[in-house]
Amino acid sequence: MRYGIALDIGTSGLRCQALDLDTKETVGTAVTERHPIPGMNVIDHVNYAMKAGEDVANRLIIEAANNLFDQMNIDLDKVEILAVCGNPFQLSLFQNIEIRDLAYAGKNMLKTLGITSPPRDGDIIDAAPLGLRLPNAKVFIPPAVTHEIGADAIAMMMMTDILNEKEPCIVVDYGTNAEMALVKDGEVYTGSAAAGPALEGQEIERGMLAAPGALSEIEITDKGWRCYVLDDTMEAQPGDVIDPFTGDVIEEGPMHGKAIGITGTGVIAALANGMKTGVIVPPNIQSEDGKLHLQDGIDISSHDVEEAGKAIGALRAGFLTLLDDAGLWVPDVKKAYMSGASGLYVDAKKAMEVGMVTPGATHIIQFGNTSIAMARRIVLGEISMDDLTAFAKKLRATHCMFATSEFFKNVYSIEYSVWCSSMPMDQYNPMMDVYGLKALPPMPEPSSIKVERLARRDLPDTEKCKVKIIKCGTELTGVLEDCIGCKKCMKNCPEQALEIVPEGVSKYRAVIQSDRCAGVACRRCEQACPKQTLHTLDLKIGA
Repeated sequence: MRYGIALDIGTSGLRCQALDLDTKETVGTAVTERHPIPGMNVIDHVNYAMKAGEDVANRLIIEAANNLFDQMNIDLDKVEILAVCGNPFQLSLFQNIEIRDLAYAGKNMLKTLGITSPPRDGDIIDAAPLGLRLPNAKVFIPPAVTHEIGADAIAMMMMTDILNEKEPCIVVDYGTNAEMALVKDGEVYTGSAAAGPALEGQEIERGMLAAPGALSEIEITDKGWRCYVLDDTMEAQPGDVIDPFTGDVIEEGPMHGKAIGITGTGVIAALANGMKTGVIVPPNIQSEDGKLHLQDGIDISSHDVEEAGKAIGALRAGFLTLLDDAGLWVPDVKKAYMSGASGLYVDAKKAMEVGMVTPGATHIIQFGNTSIAMARRIVLGEISMDDLTAFAKKLRATHCMFATSEFFKNVYSIEYSVWCSSMPMDQYNPMMDVYGLKALPPMPEPSSIKVERLARRDLPDTEKCKVKIIKCGTELTGVLEDCIGCKKCMKNCPEQALEIVPEGVSKYRAVIQSDRCAGVACRRCEQACPKQTLHTLDLKIGA
């Protein structure tokens, strides 16, 4: 037997599939619950790696990958190839190469700091020196176009074949760090919206990634709201019909009692349904207890509405910014591609209603995970390193830095007002006028929108090879000097990632599960410590 492994290192977690190289069949599938590095987005991961040490962050990713490989139930000695896909930062950490050039903008800044960018032209290297438990495997790492446009963006464009489109169109890989590309007359305009983790179910009180047990869709029926839950093949199956005001079960479905959380697509469905019926007037929920009730005790709160709204607002601001950069406006782009788990499982028309899709789209095409799809094709020999290099070289792209764009900032301020400050949507265009920006035309009628769903599941072949979900956190630990054991830090941790345990006489040890920790953007535990003795960045692996 000969095997290959496809690995997608996403901002919100790792996904992995093993393939038999002779039969080309999928023989194993496993995903992590979260990302192993503390933090909720790529900026958090960058900050953690730079402050805690790149070696620490590298070890967290490598160990998570090794744990996934152990779930494949194959002889790892017989794995010949591992193909890895991800954004430039994730792949740089995976290889344990320089990341500061990705964190700092401008050649002058890099020169001042003495930072030399490493080549990111694609590579084939041995697995074992990376710390991977694949003694005989070669690792294929795709090239990046620039430090902003990496292997994940190449996968998004290559798998959708967007460069061959004759009319302007846009493709988005929906996730914590939403990559988007607008193609116009062969020119590519790219951007990356730090949409935040809400679109993948994180930063939502009962949120989770797309995995078995995730509430992924909600439909309004004449009886109540029908919930849909992903089964162990990642297929959405009918759950309960619920009264959204009370949570009362009106009718039990096949997935009754099996929902353990809600993924981003379920949140989008709840928002769309709630706003359509007037139950939700962002950010408020018009129920007696201020919550929207779903199956198995899962609720949506006003805080959840705000978190999802921030992500949606960043997306719509990104779309409009790219359109403006390309000299286009809303009516000029009719076709939109949606990739990634959130892009596949979400109801495309509901996504359009809340603002997740470029506003003028009338033809929406839903893909699955383009990163894992490209990695699989590399494993099976259908895409070579030469093919990837040639694609990267011919890609003529203009990258828009949303973080420094005045246009993006102005539009996002309007979005924030809608989602978080109760500004009515009918004030959107008057505010655009205040900033000297073009008005948004009316949304296309739902009946005029054509939707094509080209995949049933985010990961292929899961009906034959069911998904295993693993916790990928590694313990970050250390003895705390002057700790009095009050555990106020534990009580203030929103993710229950921290534990304080006795260590000998009158000493205490802090233990953090890396995948649950919200990272340097949180630090509520440190702020709660009365002795200021807890410093999470000082905690080490196995210390």
